[in-house]
Formats: sequence, structure tokens, C-alpha cells
Amino acid sequence: MAEKFFPPKKEFSLDPRDFEGFVYDMSKCIKCKGCYWVEHTYMPGVKFSTRCPSGTWNDFDSYAAPGKMRIGHGLAEGKIEWSPKLLEIVYADPLCGACDVACKRNLDLEIELSLESLRFKAVKDGVGPMPAHKKLAENIATKHNQFGAPHANRKKWITKDIKVAEKADVLYFVGCAASYTNPEIAQATAKILNRTKTPFMLMNDEWCCGNVLYSVGMWDEAKKLAERNIKAVKASGAKVLLLSCAEGYRMWKVDYPKMLGIATSDLGFTVMHLVEFADEQLKKGTLKPSKPVEKRVAYHDSCSISRLADPWTPYKGKRGWMGMVEPRLKRRRGTQGLYTQPRNILNAIPGVNFVEMPRTRENSFCCGAGRGTKEAYPDLATFSANNRLDEVREVGAEALVSACPWCKNNFAQTAKANGEKLQVMDISELILASL
Repeated sequence: MAEKFFPPKKEFSLDPRDFEGFVYDMSKCIKCKGCYWVEHTYMPGVKFSTRCPSGTWNDFDSYAAPGKMRIGHGLAEGKIEWSPKLLEIVYADPLCGACDVACKRNLDLEIELSLESLRFKAVKDGVGPMPAHKKLAENIATKHNQFGAPHANRKKWITKDIKVAEKADVLYFVGCAASYTNPEIAQATAKILNRTKTPFMLMNDEWCCGNVLYSVGMWDEAKKLAERNIKAVKASGAKVLLLSCAEGYRMWKVDYPKMLGIATSDLGFTVMHLVEFADEQLKKGTLKPSKPVEKRVAYHDSCSISRLADPWTPYKGKRGWMGMVEPRLKRRRGTQGLYTQPRNILNAIPGVNFVEMPRTRENSFCCGAGRGTKEAYPDLATFSANNRLDEVREVGAEALVSACPWCKNNFAQTAKANGEKLQVMDISELILASL
């Protein structure tokens, strides 16, 4: 009789390769659309009321989390099969985490991991990823960067006035974008380190972090890069791995531990983004912005240093009646992201008139470019950027600042296509301009 009301507990883990393990989360979605709308308690009005880029881009529920949860459930039960349209729905999504933090304010379902699991299943089933992603994967395999640029050019961003140490506690992992397409970010970061008299070194042979590989479901390829890169950091003796790319930050801090079955705290070194470093230096007094930057500035919370940046801890346990789990599971709710640090920095720069957009912090609207989206679905990336730029116009900002090269490039390209004069900057550039 007891089992009728209290069914046996089932073992599960948060390993995204275990698709069956997320059927519970997918089946318990009640389609409340909390993942689509920003809760009214956080919004001053209806003008900027959605949080889901793919769901806002395409009004069919299939493109938002509720539809994808049903698709996943249908795949698990064998009621539907992969098709070109189904693949589009699964991959036309920047995996920005907005749906996940929203659901965890209500139901505590693992939406983000379910979406990742769908992609790992697509690759395992031999239907994913998309052709554009396969090209990026080929570039990474042969050139060690997703752009297919000559590997020998990776350090060409270094100028004569930048001092790089042979040995230091801080290792700056530059990343593909700052190495090849956005050298201004790498240069600004290095100069900030030099100005604060912080010795830093570089990897002797830096390879791609594998962000896109992981994001599109290519677990094996991404894990090989993770193992190779972590080994290189440990061999260097670095205590701090510093990044100026949000996507790379999430990859090292969250997805590397996830693939290796360890906690973020077990990496053996600290993963730090430039905004964390700069905030610490401000408090110590070693970073002193003194040159006025007379601009009205809006700040965009890049997803991978905000709601996707909570540290990772592996979990295995049992789930029983009403979804109750044991041992206790501390959910990643997106509250441990880097929200305060960039705002401290902006408020410390003389002349900057910092204005918040309607959707901020966990509720920010994604730029739409990350995790392989812009390459496979440029229309979605442009749509998402325009949606966010509407907020910039609303608050009358002259400049838009972010902490990720993918955000910077997508916003800058979209604003230019619109004929706008908006200045789009990385936060590293703004800090350097004030020194």
C-alpha cells in the first residue's frame, strides 16, 4: 500500500549525457511560460517583458523551453523522430540560461541541462550538430581555433609596450576571439594587468577552449580539449586562470568540471574573469581610474558570466515522491554570477553616467550570438541583438558595454547595419580608457 502513494526512489545524476535522467524534468514542465516572460515583480511595464530569445524570435511554443521539454519527452518515449525541422528547433537557441533561472524560481526543474542533453543525444544519434557547427569543429581540430586562422598568428596581438612574464601566478587565457578577431580586448586586458603591476604569463601553445564543441553536443571532442588545457595550466604552476571572454569563463569554470566529473573547487586553480580582477584591484587601490570618460553608458550582462556562471558540483542521488531528492541538492539558480563587479567598475570611472536597462542581471535578454548560434542561425542572433538594442535606445545610452567579445561583435554589427552611431565597447577597453 505504501508504494502506491510513495513510489520507489530512482537513482539519477546531473550528467547531461544521461538523456533518460532528464525525462523527469522534461515531463514535469507545466507550460506556465515563466521561462518566456519576465516576472511582473521584476518589470516596470510590458514593453520589455520577454526573456527567451528563441521563443521571442519564433512564436511557436516549440522554440521556447516548454515546447522543447515536450519534444525531449516525445523523443525519449519514441513518439517522435528526428527531422530537419526538429534539429532547427533544438539548435536555434543560444542556451542563455534565462529559462533555467526562471523555472528555478518556481519548479526547480533542470531546464538548461535538459536542453544540453537534447544536443548530446542529437550528436549521439548521428543527426547533430548543424553543418555550420561541423565547420567550426573542423577548424578547431586542424587550426586549434574556430575561425580557421593560422595557429601561428595566435600571439600577434602582443605589442611592444605589453610586458608578458615567463613565469607568474596569473595565466591569461586569451581565447580565440581576442587572439584573432578582437585583439583590442587582449591588448586592453594585458595593459590593465601591466598598469596594476600584476605579472602574467601566457600558455606556450594555447588552443581553443572548446566552448562551441560542448555547446552543440560534441562531448568527446570538448572533453579532450578540457583535459589538454587543464594539464597545460597545471604544468605552468599558475594559481589564477584569467579570462576576458565570458564564453571561455563559463567553459573553464562550469563545463570543464562538468565533463571531468569534478567540482569547480577541485580544478586546482582559480578561474577568474577580468571584471572580478578589476573589481578586486579597485578595492585594493591598485587600479585607479582617473581619466574622465564622458559617456552615458548601458551595461549588458553577458549570459556566461552571469546566470550561467554558478560553480559546478557533480551530483548523484535518488528522486522519490513529488520529486524530492536525497541527498540534498543545491540548485544552480544563477545568483552567483558576476553582477556587482562590472557595476562597481563602471561607477568608479569618472565621467561615466551609468544607466540600467529594464532587463538586468538574471533577467537580461541574451545578445543571441553565443554557443554556436550566430554561425548556424545569424537571423536569430541579429533579432536578439536588435531586441536588446531597443532597451539601449529606451534609456538613451551613447555606449553599450559588455564583457564578452561575442556580445560586442554581435551588437556592433547589428547597430552598424541599422545605421546607428552607438559605440559598442568591451569593458576592458573602457577601463583602459580611464587609466
